[in-house]
Amino acid sequence: MRRFRIRSRVRRWQQNRLLAGRMTIIEKALRAKLTDPPAGHPVLFFNASTRTHSLSLNAAFSLLASLAVRSRGVPVRYLVCRAGMQQCMLATSWRNPHLQPPCKQCMRLSEQVFPEDLSIGLPMHADVAEIMPQLEGRSLPELIAWEHAGVPFGRLCIPTLRWAMRIHHLGDTAVHRELMRKYLVSAVNLHMQFQRIFQEQKPRALVVFNGTTYPEAVARHTAVALGIPVITHEVGLRPHSAFFTDRDATFREVHIPDSFQLGKEENDRLDRYLEARWKGKFTMAGIQFWPQMEDLPDEVDVALERHEQMVVVFPNVIFDTSQVHANVVFEHMFAWLDEVLAIADEHPRTLFVIRAHPDEDRPGKASRESVAMWAADRGVCRRKNLLFYAPSVYVSSYELIRQAKFSLVYNSSIGLEASIMGKPLICAGRGRYTQAETVYFPTTRKAYRKLVEDFLEASEVEQPPVFIKHARRFLYYELYKASLDFSRLLEPYPGKPGFVTVAVDPILHAIQDGLIEWRIIADGILEGGTFSYPA
Repeated sequence: MRRFRIRSRVRRWQQNRLLAGRMTIIEKALRAKLTDPPAGHPVLFFNASTRTHSLSLNAAFSLLASLAVRSRGVPVRYLVCRAGMQQCMLATSWRNPHLQPPCKQCMRLSEQVFPEDLSIGLPMHADVAEIMPQLEGRSLPELIAWEHAGVPFGRLCIPTLRWAMRIHHLGDTAVHRELMRKYLVSAVNLHMQFQRIFQEQKPRALVVFNGTTYPEAVARHTAVALGIPVITHEVGLRPHSAFFTDRDATFREVHIPDSFQLGKEENDRLDRYLEARWKGKFTMAGIQFWPQMEDLPDEVDVALERHEQMVVVFPNVIFDTSQVHANVVFEHMFAWLDEVLAIADEHPRTLFVIRAHPDEDRPGKASRESVAMWAADRGVCRRKNLLFYAPSVYVSSYELIRQAKFSLVYNSSIGLEASIMGKPLICAGRGRYTQAETVYFPTTRKAYRKLVEDFLEASEVEQPPVFIKHARRFLYYELYKASLDFSRLLEPYPGKPGFVTVAVDPILHAIQDGLIEWRIIADGILEGGTFSYPA
């Protein structure tokens, strides 16, 4: 183990030296192109929750976007954490809550990536010392509700605590209270510094990673209060692609022009993508969820012989930041699962198959409040009309959908795919695709229960053709219009999925001759463009 850690550190040191050398070449070429000094108000970039010691995809997207803006002759400033947080999101460990953040490594990486003369440091300000006494002795619910100077810091920090702890229901424990206090003090510190910097710089825009993790959420909240436009970004649906928006990147809201329709070429392209995906051949943020795709086990056929019909249930990953937007019908995903369980108990002739999300037990990111735990606690496997498949059981979700009368989903991507397959589906949480007419999505808990009951009692359930049409159109637009392809400008980090380094020659070419993705990014940030390829 010790030898492995030494090799890992050596490899990281080598990769970061390589990155630093490449950034020196890129910086020199960029400054040589700009004959006149950049003028006007700057665009600010901030992404403290994307990396600590290596360049992640989202950190790279932010960097490339800044180069695109600078290529236009517009000044850019990088807001860089200089030990300005008592605890950051990526350094939070539920196994070791007292672990200190790796500030030296993080700052060293910042120095290797960002020019010193364009960086604005964010240290810990002495004035925030007075905040700690205000937080001592408070319960976790009180900390979550805590506000200061009119800013709802508790609400801004709670998604990060849930993500870091890998659970939704946070107990009022000493560990959770300590971490929340550190987040709150750090958030106040960042807010004070953002206020000063924004007033001094008078930026024309702020670009942040997702806007949900607490440092970026505070930056966004502060900028919005001052009337500064904010752009957020997340990984796109295709490998090495990015999604930028002037709204919530984690929700992935897109605006599809009414004139945009799929022709034969687009439909064929989408079919090729779906064919690969339905075999498990896809990645997201560099992670492959399905190492293999298995046929349905015999127990499904045996169980179906004892029942009149089958309904398949697809939960999501509980700590996913999409849950911030999802909980509009049910309080949270487990409340929905309890409702499904109650429905199953009232319909013993219907077989309910619950398929846990394949990412729920990913090493290093496994949920600590999982659907598998919920199933064990509720005695799901003891019920005669329920089957449960854990994340590590790679039974094909698509075969389950094909055999089911209809499906129930919270808000994961499988809902959109089920709709495209022509299979009826009821969505319980607000998902990115519920903004379009793609699935059944009741807006109240009572309406949800009634619709599920109606489907169960009906002799058959039809999928409206308009759902299929809109679902295909929506997914194509997400994949090939709203996901900006940066694969030419990036190279994978050896042996570390989700991390990258920059590709020098393609970036030098982009600096000199332009690149459509750079034009889209710069137009979106500077002129309020759509952040999508032309429709």
